[in-house]
Amino acid sequence: MRGFRWPPPPDGGPRTWGPGPGAPRTGRPALPEPETELVTTPHGVRLERLVTGTGDPVTVFAHGLGNGIATTRPFGSGVTGRRLFFQFRGHGRSDSPPGPWSYLDLARDLRAVADLGGATRAFGASLGAGALCRLLVESPERFEKLVFFLPAVLDTPRGEVARTRLTDLLDAVADGDASALADVVSLELPPSVRNTPAGWAYLRQRLDQLLRDGLAPGLASLPEQAPLRDAAVLAAVTAPALVIGCAGDDLHPAAVAEQLAAALPRATLHVYDRPGVLWTERADLRERISTFLNG
Repeated sequence: MRGFRWPPPPDGGPRTWGPGPGAPRTGRPALPEPETELVTTPHGVRLERLVTGTGDPVTVFAHGLGNGIATTRPFGSGVTGRRLFFQFRGHGRSDSPPGPWSYLDLARDLRAVADLGGATRAFGASLGAGALCRLLVESPERFEKLVFFLPAVLDTPRGEVARTRLTDLLDAVADGDASALADVVSLELPPSVRNTPAGWAYLRQRLDQLLRDGLAPGLASLPEQAPLRDAAVLAAVTAPALVIGCAGDDLHPAAVAEQLAAALPRATLHVYDRPGVLWTERADLRERISTFLNG
């Protein structure tokens, strides 16, 4: 694989050395960010929200750490009804109340958006999956259907590799160092997509958003935490659930997805055989999520 370099080539294409074709021009970046609104929650934290679609049912989508509405929207592209996307505290234009914060705080954000929008179904990716699990501890019957994409942690804090990656991300954003931030964000891309026009477009969009909006210091303690004391509490959740994991992902070990699926009484587990599924398995992932939620 040819090495990654920042800043991007002037023409936006892959930078290559020596003879041979450029890197594969496959994959698609996150959707562009549309105009959003700020909503006031019952717990006093204003959250950035986007509502798409019409009618019922209503599904709320919770993003991962350092991500947001733009990177979460593709998950709902085939889902019927209204779709509620939002930014957790400390992300985007959402408020950043004094920290440090816990998964209980994130669960309150998620619950508020779901309640205000009348959501009956929920999707959580990575950090959002942890927040959804924490919400279900207090309200195991809150949702009629649940999707967990790449759950990162349940009742044991993240491993050292994951904590280091997330700390590097927060540090690069805090320093405003575009080159260091690009190095960290590029790890979100499969090797086949790096140094391609789609990969550069994704990097530019992520860097523009992160350097513009920042990430709050209150997020720094989250990689050291777990949303649950004991995953066994999820036995009270009666809603059908789809749990999606993948092999070879340092930030989202497949073992966590397997543990979550085992803890939920009505869970279906699917594990992809390699990471980067939003790029390599996009059509299958969209169909899997929409078929489950629309059925």
